Amino acid sequence: MKIFLVDDDALYLKNLSLDFLDFDNYIIETFPTGEKCLEKIHEMPDLVILDYHLNGINPTAINGIEALDEIKKINSNIPVVMLSSQDKIEVAVNCMHHHAFDYVVKSETAFMRLQKIIETIGQFQKIEKELNWYMDRM
Repeated sequence: MKIFLVDDDALYLKNLSLDFLDFDNYIIETFPTGEKCLEKIHEMPDLVILDYHLNGINPTAINGIEALDEIKKINSNIPVVMLSSQDKIEVAVNCMHHHAFDYVVKSETAFMRLQKIIETIGQFQKIEKELNWYMDRM
């Protein structure tokens, strides 16, 4: 599974990418900005994990919601999981309103939650492929 990780916090991005190194079934690409991710989105990752507050370090950069909207314009089937240090229901609702697959609060359990979400996405993708296979034969 190809996963794009996008976060302007270099330390968090590095730590998150290191968490994924323990798993052989992930190909990880990291990006410090939404703009950099969008330059490579044509590679069609299986999942994008995107920071909500991408313009925290560079205020002229696009924020996470803007990056999410652009990803969905390019390919609405790419699941996007939003990450944020803000544990606010309004932020989660905003992400879901913009068609994020899920929302995860940055915490000590965030990676475990991401693993569960990735497993769910994999199951959805498998079911979708099987359904498409059956539909093509009808």
